Amino acid sequence: MDVAQLAQQLRSILGSRAVISEREQLRTYECDGLTGYRVVPSLVVLPETAEQVQTVVRLCNQHSIPFVARGSGTGLSGGALPIEQGVLIVLTRMRRILEVDLPNQRVVVEPGVINLWVTQEVASAGYYYAPDPSSQLVCSIGGNVAENSGGAHCLKYGFTTNHVTGLEVVLPDGELIQLGGKAPDAPGYDLIGTIVGSEGTLGIVTKITLKVLRKPETVRTLLAAYPTTDEAGATVSDIIAAGIVPAAAEMMDALAIEAAEAAVHAGYPGDAGALLIVELDGPAAEVEHQFERVVAMCRQNGATQIRIAADDEERVLMWKGRKSAFAAVGRISPDYYVQDGVIPRTELPEVLRKIATLGVERGVRVANVFHAGDGNLHPLVLYDGEEEGAAERAERAAGEILDICLEHGGSITGEHGVGEDKKKYMPRMFTEDDLRTMQLLRCAFDPAGLCNPGKIFPTPRLCGEVPGHHRTHPVEAAGLADRF
Repeated sequence: MDVAQLAQQLRSILGSRAVISEREQLRTYECDGLTGYRVVPSLVVLPETAEQVQTVVRLCNQHSIPFVARGSGTGLSGGALPIEQGVLIVLTRMRRILEVDLPNQRVVVEPGVINLWVTQEVASAGYYYAPDPSSQLVCSIGGNVAENSGGAHCLKYGFTTNHVTGLEVVLPDGELIQLGGKAPDAPGYDLIGTIVGSEGTLGIVTKITLKVLRKPETVRTLLAAYPTTDEAGATVSDIIAAGIVPAAAEMMDALAIEAAEAAVHAGYPGDAGALLIVELDGPAAEVEHQFERVVAMCRQNGATQIRIAADDEERVLMWKGRKSAFAAVGRISPDYYVQDGVIPRTELPEVLRKIATLGVERGVRVANVFHAGDGNLHPLVLYDGEEEGAAERAERAAGEILDICLEHGGSITGEHGVGEDKKKYMPRMFTEDDLRTMQLLRCAFDPAGLCNPGKIFPTPRLCGEVPGHHRTHPVEAAGLADRF
């Protein structure tokens, strides 16, 4: 069966409005938030139920047609990049909040539910959903699960994986399985932890049970301006060393400040070399005591200005600039390459200096926006795509930034995932044995290699195959036969 025949069959089962095959309409889905990679899929399907997802996956499996799941398309690693001769399964119509169980602090949702909707659903009862990616106004919970998304408050509250207790998953052969539930921990292997962050390569999530938290008694937020990122980074190190764990500690450099201020007019000081946003939450007495110490540390490290949010309105404005920073860079550059790496927070000053030097040497500007508390960097490499060779220089510079992260004991990604964009860097962080072991796990879920193929791993591989060798058993292919 070719894709045209599959489209006809799916229309007869799901209805004509659930299937898109016209090329101009298909181009809407040719990339995710990382626009440098574009592939037009052969077919787009928009299911509304888990049973419809099963139907599509079973047909794809039966006829060996590759498929990719997609949420809101806000990912920044090409993780939802379509396959040219494949099917893109878009889950945005599966957007129901199925259950709110506040006595157990659980909310059950479909994958197309927008991140911020969860908090809005439970806010009146005094609860909220902690993971808050900068794109939380538009990103979907299903995409958050695929990428194990974090956000500004991941320093204290962790990533998506820390807030998922149950999953319903359509496996690559079409089988529907249930993992976990409302209980805090299920016996046996941590299959939920395996699925969360697997970037859609192990199956398609169709239902998620989330943990929601009680709103803290008190929230205090400050913004501190510094001459350079060195002083701001030193402040973060001092705060953590003092045993204080902020809900968030975010930093922006001069270029990022310029962009954010131009876009949303957050009132950021224009002469600052760096801004630090620190937020504490918890019991009122504890927060007030710790907040005084944080203010003192900001002053001790040379803050030229400290602003304390007087109310929720001022607090929201402080965060608006930070959370708009990625999009705001378009105000100061026609194009930019979003990077994502992690370093130990004590390495921040040295790494930022190296990034600045690299930018000068490569002839590119780099705006830095990052989660300073856990060392998750988001360098934005600015360039003009109309200039010959500029895009290639920007991409090379972004790759060299990842090398700097690895040299300082870090990682090639903190929350954006590997996807299509970073798979070529995986061998710089992992050995061949490491990669074969990961491949063994993927093959256990998807032996036919149809579920989001070509992502994460640097070399295209079939299950049961080692590049350059004869076809063999999957366990042997992963180099693990002697361990079983």
